Amino acid sequence: MQMKKRNHAFDLLCGICIIRMVSLHTMQQCGKSNEDWWLEIMQWSYFFMSFFFFKAGYFNKSVTAMPSKAYVLDKAKRLFLPFLAAGTIGNLIYFALQIPVYNKYHHLIPQIQVEHIWENSGFYGNPPVWFLFSFFVTYILIHFLEKLRLAIVARRLSPYAAQATSLVYALFPLVGFWLCKNGNPLWFDLNNVFMGIFFFELGRTWHRIMDHLSPGITITISLLLIIGFVVGNIVFHDAAYAMSNNKFTGDFLPVMFNTSAILCGLSGFLIAANVSRVPWISFIGEHSMVYFISHFPMLFFYRLVHISFGRSIYGRYDDVIILLPAIFMICSWLVPYIEGTPWLSGRWKKA
Repeated sequence: MQMKKRNHAFDLLCGICIIRMVSLHTMQQCGKSNEDWWLEIMQWSYFFMSFFFFKAGYFNKSVTAMPSKAYVLDKAKRLFLPFLAAGTIGNLIYFALQIPVYNKYHHLIPQIQVEHIWENSGFYGNPPVWFLFSFFVTYILIHFLEKLRLAIVARRLSPYAAQATSLVYALFPLVGFWLCKNGNPLWFDLNNVFMGIFFFELGRTWHRIMDHLSPGITITISLLLIIGFVVGNIVFHDAAYAMSNNKFTGDFLPVMFNTSAILCGLSGFLIAANVSRVPWISFIGEHSMVYFISHFPMLFFYRLVHISFGRSIYGRYDDVIILLPAIFMICSWLVPYIEGTPWLSGRWKKA
């Protein structure tokens, strides 16, 4: 049987997302994330973290193909276990390096807060793993929401019940927006799950739409959506959504239009155009999990070692120039080792 050709469009977009994320975190650790030129780059690329939820929905044919118990266990192995493993490894590195820092300065950097345990899903030594936990919860909620929808359809309680339950997903951004305006009160950074469900369903819906369109029409619609995003981002330049902390900036409707337009437009254009593999960027996209779970402990290691010797990397571009290529090279070297460790990479053999 001939294997289905790999979709290089999503590898390319994943690779760009990882490059953006690693660069952002490096700039933050080096105290350069508030530079005007960098803030402009962030404003034109804020949607990339949401893309992972969109991609998951695009490729997901059914979240009810497994019995609930098997489904939850499968997602726990692929997402929750790597979340715990990567976070624990990050914490071990982080707190081990606090020993020389404390010996020199007599306090920890940063100060440890007990509330962090239940307020955040990121670990001190590896904050970005919040994504794995939110992703896991998103998958679980969608599974049971779809189970509920199918039960309503099976019982035929109302001819419009199935459509109504599907439309509920479109209302989830309002819940996310309300949570943002009320200080994001949910524990474990789960305020972003409602937006995660929306982007997941957006990806699944966009896939269904594209199945009924020719490549030429898809490219035309996608270009219009991209133009819509460009115009919308110019007119409402403060409108953005940060997935990590469920933060809406600007008005709600421009944020939703701009983000939805660029996610659908960019993916649709690259898929329909049958984009070729871009060697380095696509490699990162193909192995995005390795870069995702590994880069932040390296940043902390570099920063805290320098602090323990009395040197700060804050405000220094030379450290940015050193860190970026070093992190990508080390992560690339780690790819076979981490991917060969299922409890860390989530790459278990499929039944």
